[in-house]
Amino acid sequence: MSGTSTASASSTGSGAPVEFDRLPPAWQPTPVRPRLPIGVAVLAIVIAFLAVVMVLAGLLFVLNGALGPIVPSSLEIFQSIDLEGAAILMVLGIAMLTVATSLWRQETWALWTTIVLVFGATAYLFFTGLITILFLVFVVLLVYLLAVRRYFY
Repeated sequence: MSGTSTASASSTGSGAPVEFDRLPPAWQPTPVRPRLPIGVAVLAIVIAFLAVVMVLAGLLFVLNGALGPIVPSSLEIFQSIDLEGAAILMVLGIAMLTVATSLWRQETWALWTTIVLVFGATAYLFFTGLITILFLVFVVLLVYLLAVRRYFY
């Protein structure tokens, strides 16, 4: 095809064919992005909230150690940690915030990371004999995350 097209012009009244300079681009279907399931949205918000608390707790401890009287020790969330523990707390909080953001964006790696962590927590509770409401919540959450995995890409 040379990019030109001919068609008969019945509306112009002349019998001469009409030539077009170029054809419109071919239609391409756009991929449909599935909607975010409400349970995943709630889970992402809870993880983000806990992550912010962890980062804030580590940051307040570090600021209290560095600035002393400017940041009172009564603001510390965890008072029995040291500087290395506060740094680890901040790193874990940032990692959890990354996972929560990626869950919100429906990224597959965040879903599987969450599934592995929930499975690990469920297995820990099972093998230590702590079959409580928290264990049942983790089992339901694990089944739910496996059920909504088709919404992630």
